[in-house]
Amino acid sequence: MSGAETWTVLDLLRWTTAHFGRQGIDSPRLDAECLLAHALATDRLRLYLEFDKPVEESERARFRELVRRRGAERIPVAHLTGRKEFWSLPLRVTRDVLTPRPDTETLVQAALGNLSADGAAGTRILDVGTGSGAIALALLSERPKLQAVATDVCAAALAVAEENAGELGLLGRIDLRRGPLFEPVAGERFDLVVSNPPYLAAGEAGDLAAELAHEPGLALFAGPAGTELLEALVAGASPHLVPEGSLLLEVAPAQASVVAGWMRAAGFENIRVHDDLGRRPRVVSGRLARRGGDA
Repeated sequence: MSGAETWTVLDLLRWTTAHFGRQGIDSPRLDAECLLAHALATDRLRLYLEFDKPVEESERARFRELVRRRGAERIPVAHLTGRKEFWSLPLRVTRDVLTPRPDTETLVQAALGNLSADGAAGTRILDVGTGSGAIALALLSERPKLQAVATDVCAAALAVAEENAGELGLLGRIDLRRGPLFEPVAGERFDLVVSNPPYLAAGEAGDLAAELAHEPGLALFAGPAGTELLEALVAGASPHLVPEGSLLLEVAPAQASVVAGWMRAAGFENIRVHDDLGRRPRVVSGRLARRGGDA
């Protein structure tokens, strides 16, 4: 990729795709396209329209460094470009937030199924552990009348979520608050509570892909069992839901039946397990049973 010879966009994509493939990167072509588009300050569609365009040495130098860091250091593409698409929304990401993943779109889809099609005025949702704001912002983008409260324990993560909300024109419909679990919303109730909490056990750290070493541990690991925060969310959700309000949690596939059992014991009904695109259990949802005396 160096020297005086001419390299076109297509040449670079082919070379880098093969290079990433040899290094065991899961999506070599996609990663090559994203990094080259970033180095050329363009988008992936433009790459396809300009396959034969020669790439200047200064541009190749920027690209080489991105390729080196992706391959040798296993830095995720989103951290190298500072951007990640989620639910067709362009989001800013940093090392302070978990990079939004396609599996989490299962949570968005399931949540939309628990909201009226027009997002009736006055409907409020709570996103616990919002990170980049991906889940809350995706729901707001689909329901124009919806209002959201989004919490996180990390001030830097909330700053990223605020920037994303501003760029998407949604800042006026989301209230960002700092604190753990339900602490920032004491005394408040919502129509729907969603969360993609940390759900990995601390002992799993050595078994994870190298890329996850660049993600915030606070967003990955819940404790010795991995289910500590999921259990706390189920136990604490009822006082923060309106009658027949919904709770939806992203989980690891092996945790789904356990979390469903906790929901049942906590008074939730219509409990469902939603599969992700890989047909793995990914989201558990339930509706709070109406209690005597509830309006």
